[in-house]
Amino acid sequence: MTDNAERPHRTPIEVRFSELDPYRHVNHAVYFTYFEVGRTDSLASCGVPFEAMVERGIQLVVTRLEAQFKRPAEVGQQLVVETEISKMRRASSTWHQRIIRTEDGGSGDDELVTAEVTVAVTDRSGRPIKPPDWLFPALAALQEDPDVS
Repeated sequence: MTDNAERPHRTPIEVRFSELDPYRHVNHAVYFTYFEVGRTDSLASCGVPFEAMVERGIQLVVTRLEAQFKRPAEVGQQLVVETEISKMRRASSTWHQRIIRTEDGGSGDDELVTAEVTVAVTDRSGRPIKPPDWLFPALAALQEDPDVS
């Protein structure tokens, strides 16, 4: 992803039957998996697949996740996880994510869930570390406004 790349990063998701609760809505816990898929997909799009982090001994660990549920999703619906980084600190970052329904060529205004996620960069032992030089450009490429930290 380059500095003029489209933000936020968009990851398509299709709701599957196994993700539903007894009310035929996506179970609230499943949205956290959708958010994780969005974060790993966005990093891969910037040239940092999950495997590269593991090989280099880096972990991105969720330390805080706050979600606001607005509308339910149902089986077969097409969703998009939008992902961007709103703030970067020395050893952590704050990610803003939202899930929208996109069926019927929708404009994306049908917001279902939003989340603010704090992610720490750690070594294999879980000790917080500053993002290494090779990881920083990928994180910066996902930043809402790369000129502001």
